[in-house]
Amino acid sequence: MKTIHQWLAEYGESHQNHTNKTIHWICVPAIFFSIIGLLFGIKLPFIVAGVEINVAIMVLALVTIYYITLSKTLWIGLLLFAVLCLWLCNLVEQADFIPLWLFSIIVFVVAWIGQFYGHKVEGKKPSFFKDIQFLMIGPAWLMSFIYKKLGIRI
Repeated sequence: MKTIHQWLAEYGESHQNHTNKTIHWICVPAIFFSIIGLLFGIKLPFIVAGVEINVAIMVLALVTIYYITLSKTLWIGLLLFAVLCLWLCNLVEQADFIPLWLFSIIVFVVAWIGQFYGHKVEGKKPSFFKDIQFLMIGPAWLMSFIYKKLGIRI
């Protein structure tokens, strides 16, 4: 099994161009949010501590376990970001301006267009074409930069 440092280094190989990196700072979190948004709308018949459980919460529990296996610290930042996404999904749903599923699909499509444009500028294929697990590494890669700025070891 690869270490988090190996995953991040390999992911970073196809993310050297400044424009592509900037696009990733916008699009990776947007894609993460949009997927949570699509799953958030699938309600489960459970209420725990006054919280209506949905598929997003269940999937994020599994995602968090995956991140814990990679890093003893990085998972905390990723969990905090996931909670922020859940909160934003709740806000969008409560606002009742646009259905969350539709908003999520629009964000998803626009963000992937951005990602593919970034990789065209970079001149390298997205990492997930090599290994689907890189879809999970993108958010960790970005979080690793935040941790580095804060002086937190991953």
